[in-house]
Amino acid sequence: MKHPRLVKSAPTVKPVHASGFFKSFHYAFEGIIYATRTQRNMRVHWFVAAAVLAATLVLHLHRPYVIAVVIVIAMVLAAELFNTAIEAVVNLMTVAHHPLAKIAKDTAAGAVLVVAFAAAIVGYLTFYEGILAGGDRVYRAALAVPANAVLIALVIVGIATIVTKARVGHGSALQGGAVSGHAALAFACATFIALLARNALLATLALVLALLVTQSRVESGIHSAREVFWGGLLGVGVSYAIWIGIATVHVL
Repeated sequence: MKHPRLVKSAPTVKPVHASGFFKSFHYAFEGIIYATRTQRNMRVHWFVAAAVLAATLVLHLHRPYVIAVVIVIAMVLAAELFNTAIEAVVNLMTVAHHPLAKIAKDTAAGAVLVVAFAAAIVGYLTFYEGILAGGDRVYRAALAVPANAVLIALVIVGIATIVTKARVGHGSALQGGAVSGHAALAFACATFIALLARNALLATLALVLALLVTQSRVESGIHSAREVFWGGLLGVGVSYAIWIGIATVHVL
């Protein structure tokens, strides 16, 4: 019989929602995941958001324009989340087809439509100059700093991770799921470090750090090896695709 001290105990993992500081973030991400999973329009909004953010890089938009685009994207997503919340509350309060329930749902959907139209107008005014300029005159100074491209790429990786988790439908917003968000972001960072530094030592160190992140997720039992593999592949694929897109238009 083994001595009690020699028996290896299973690692204990504290759930994210058990922490008071992260509890509100956990619930907020759960709401985003629910809306993405159940609302087709929300998935469309995520896809359009990723495409528009990528377009800001290709068309070399000035930083104020990019700020305006980010604000409009946030407004559209927030409006869709409010619409989903209102629909859920109405469905909870009534089981019959009440005219007032229809008015509440239609009005909430109308609010999303108004914000979407405003976003379309802002998008037209924002991208008009970039399209006409052919991407050579605008945003040259901002994109001279690679951190701008890296930041937007990491946001796109995060969006892809959220959509993938919502589509598969298991795991929580911040823990578990079909792909590991930590692995996706870690390998996205490692990919950009390798591409920007062009140094074998730095690239190796970045890869080791990314592997340590994925190893910790597997060791703690939050993800399987397959899930961190798909997460890492997602991070590398999206980052490299964005890099190729930027290089194609001679930005880097």
